[in-house]
Amino acid sequence: MPIIASDIKCFISGGAANTNPNASLGGIISTTELTDNSLHNLFAKVEAAEALAGSVKYRGVYIKNTHATLTYEAVLAYISSQTTSPDTSIKIALAGEGAGATMETIANEDTAPVGEVFVTADGVANGLSMGDLGVAVRYGVWIQRTVTAGATAFGSDTTIVATRGETIS
Repeated sequence: MPIIASDIKCFISGGAANTNPNASLGGIISTTELTDNSLHNLFAKVEAAEALAGSVKYRGVYIKNTHATLTYEAVLAYISSQTTSPDTSIKIALAGEGAGATMETIANEDTAPVGEVFVTADGVANGLSMGDLGVAVRYGVWIQRTVTAGATAFGSDTTIVATRGETIS
């Protein structure tokens, strides 16, 4: 049976017992999956003071192949849908530690991970290569959210970060 979408899962970071996406600041993979299609599922709501001043926040997540026997091959991480607000944007970076490794832990959500290069990887053609993810292998991905100073209120700002890969069934 080939790898299907439900075999590729996204987990927050911050320790095995972490259930709080706001504490997803790298380190050990959590057992908590990132909830799909849920408002504020990774970043907290932008409050008025933050919108006025602007901000850059970071989160670390893991992409994991949970298929029992197959490798997820030639995997690309990319931004499938950029933010819906004109005053925010998303960039991503692959954790420099690579596949199967634990990503660094950052001090707080305002601190960028050391040495990572964030890019606007909009669309598969601009995806970042994660190589092959074998059975139960994870790869850390950093997500950077920028709120432009003077941002206007936006009730449901959303974005989609995705992966694409191949498999031999």
